[in-house]
Amino acid sequence: MRAPLGHFDDATPAPDCLDLLTPPVADAVRAWRGSVPAEQIIYVDTDPAIADTAAFVEHYGRELLDRSANCVVVAAKRGGESTLAACVVRSAGRVDVNGVVRRQLGARKASFAPMDTAVERTGMEYGGITPIGLPADWPLLVDSAVIDIPYVLIGSGRRRGKIIVPGKLFAELPGAVVLDGLAV
Repeated sequence: MRAPLGHFDDATPAPDCLDLLTPPVADAVRAWRGSVPAEQIIYVDTDPAIADTAAFVEHYGRELLDRSANCVVVAAKRGGESTLAACVVRSAGRVDVNGVVRRQLGARKASFAPMDTAVERTGMEYGGITPIGLPADWPLLVDSAVIDIPYVLIGSGRRRGKIIVPGKLFAELPGAVVLDGLAV
């Protein structure tokens, strides 16, 4: 199968390769019932040594920078309580943690979650965290610019491999809130 974007040697509908995904991502794909058919969630095999955005687009094509998104885990604190949430922004942007995220989550302070916390709580590998398969009770903040991209490349839950999905899928994920200006 040919991937809907990029030049990847191996592209497979995610429901046909669940064994290549982390358990929470595989479970989410298996249970998916959104307007985008699960077969349009495409897994592409990639080199884990170049999973980070800059190295990835240098190797697989600079045009992917405008069609890629990152998912980051944040911790919001207010009055001794901490809430974890995830944010999805285009790879060329940065999450406005101290502005939009903090206000949206009603927090006094917000910051990127520690790596070990993000990995433990998502069941995914650092550098491959994806919004598909996150804990259902987490807020998922999605920059509106991501929704408008016809196909988006994002992590697969592992450093090896990426997932390509229609941008509108992100608005249908559990806990999703689409926001203007989440990325700066």
